[in-house]
Amino acid sequence: MPAPSGPAPRRASAGVQAIDSLDMARAGRDLLSLALIDARNHTLHLLSLCEEALRDDAAPREPQPDAPPPLWLAGHIGWFSEWWIARNTQRAFGIDCPVRPTRLAAIEPHADDWWSTPPEVGTSLLLPDAEATRAYLLETLECTLELLDRAAESDAGLYFYRLALFHEDLCGEALVVIAQTLGLPIGVEPPPAVVSREPLLVPATRWTLGRAEGSTGFGFAQDSGMLAVDVPAFEIDAQPVSWQQFAEFVDDGGYDRSELWLPGGQAWLAQQHGERRAPRHVEQIGAGRRGQGGAILQRRFGRVVQAAGHQPAVHLSWWEADAWARWAGRRIATEVEWEVAAHAGAHRGFHWGGVHEWTAGTLRPWPGYRADPWSGCSVFDPAPAFGQARVLRGASFATRARLRSAKARGFSLPGRDDGFFGFRTCAL
Repeated sequence: MPAPSGPAPRRASAGVQAIDSLDMARAGRDLLSLALIDARNHTLHLLSLCEEALRDDAAPREPQPDAPPPLWLAGHIGWFSEWWIARNTQRAFGIDCPVRPTRLAAIEPHADDWWSTPPEVGTSLLLPDAEATRAYLLETLECTLELLDRAAESDAGLYFYRLALFHEDLCGEALVVIAQTLGLPIGVEPPPAVVSREPLLVPATRWTLGRAEGSTGFGFAQDSGMLAVDVPAFEIDAQPVSWQQFAEFVDDGGYDRSELWLPGGQAWLAQQHGERRAPRHVEQIGAGRRGQGGAILQRRFGRVVQAAGHQPAVHLSWWEADAWARWAGRRIATEVEWEVAAHAGAHRGFHWGGVHEWTAGTLRPWPGYRADPWSGCSVFDPAPAFGQARVLRGASFATRARLRSAKARGFSLPGRDDGFFGFRTCAL
């Protein structure tokens, strides 16, 4: 991946591979500096790919309510880091920082107007061009790195620098999702599917979810708190539900069988104007006759391609996942079952990492939950989603390696299908 011009790594002694490690949650100044440069280079590279695809496409594109302009999201990344680091005079307090700390002025006087919240579809807000946005991204990064040099080598002192890194990683994946939503050919491809394995039997256990208060390193709010759960023995899929499996549901009229859909799912289908007969971005789907391959034609980054039947089905809402599970006589895995299986089945064929996976549970805080000071100004804030969003586990092919934790909780409203979302099931 070519790196754009900008700040070069200043601490080459630190191992480059270490910046992809889950240990980045506890990284010190040296590794954080390298990782922040890496994340910004990745953002700039993705932005260049999106801009190039938009320039090469002569056909006008309809604005999508779930896909803010890539140029806006790139600017938001720089704005977020400046808002919580360079402009935040109380950043040294870390997670104990006030929600509304005393702030300095921005490098760009219009930064708050341009990049604090996504522009509404149909509004005429004029954003800076790509050149000005890149300049802002490079300037805010240099400022962040200079302040990092003087930050205390402690969890509090490094809290917002770690936050800026992981927030940029999350936004980087969001840029890939936006490219898929808008049909932008950016040269990204999912990895080949793994060999299918039989479901796994997992013995009963007692499992503790969450992150203990006082744990070292950075953690997102939805991962805070702890909950001990008695988990009965269960059988779980070794891999997410495949296209071939989902195609059989479609062939059996699954989208038209009201008994398979919860009331919320029926309402979601109605919002699709009665036209939903396949997952989002699917042009054609069929399981084929027994012994013969079916055809799943999927629009992937603007190109219609044939998806392999054994690849994970993707761009599914929670409602579609639940309907498939009912049709198959199974159920969506709970998040504790998913986490137990990810650990117990690590060497038994349990495969994850191609798609984020819906789980049965509604997002709720665990005992000891602690809100982040920054969450209110981010789309990644879990608080408004409690009781409404569904929990996602795992990671997708677009997730950076340092975020691929088997204990991390993602979340989204059950009707969202723009992300790289799939699911796996358990026996009843």
